[in-house]
Amino acid sequence: MLCLLIVLLIGLVWAGAQVWKMNTAASTSPLQQAQIGIVLGASMWGAEPSPGLKERLEEALRLYRNGTVKRLIVSGGLDKPDFPYTEAEGMQRYLVDRGIPAQHIVLENHATSTFENLLYSQRIMNEYGWTSTVIITHSYHGPRAMEIAQFLNFDHPQLALTESKVLNMPLHQSREVLAHAKWTLQRWWTSVQTWLA
Repeated sequence: MLCLLIVLLIGLVWAGAQVWKMNTAASTSPLQQAQIGIVLGASMWGAEPSPGLKERLEEALRLYRNGTVKRLIVSGGLDKPDFPYTEAEGMQRYLVDRGIPAQHIVLENHATSTFENLLYSQRIMNEYGWTSTVIITHSYHGPRAMEIAQFLNFDHPQLALTESKVLNMPLHQSREVLAHAKWTLQRWWTSVQTWLA
């Protein structure tokens, strides 16, 4: 019983630390010009980006228009089999409709998680010889995204974070704590496998 209480206490402290990180996350400052901005996907609402995803896209538009990023990788796969577009395709349509040339947007159509968003985007960057990047997402999502980018050995990744006015933060932060726990276990298991190899 005592062991169970200790484990529970450790879990609560860890979860509290993750929420604190989400609430104190900030964009890289000063934000340096980069070759690529990576927009991390979020849900589509049918043929349209969800309101939360639109917030990330508006941040991407701002960074492109002020010259912070020269091109964008939009990353995300198909949410549901009957949806007409992947997250990446929906993001591209949104950005092109607002003036970004299609040739300045690279689609990553397969990712189903933040880890895959960054891994597959990194492969695209390697293919084109791009090295500098800004990761574009929400503040609550930024700490885990940065941890994953560092795990994947991105070269000095930067964060551009937007605060949400439309998302239910208690709900999304709770989900993010669980996602962060899953990522922590995945990272630990990968490290063990590497050590044993």
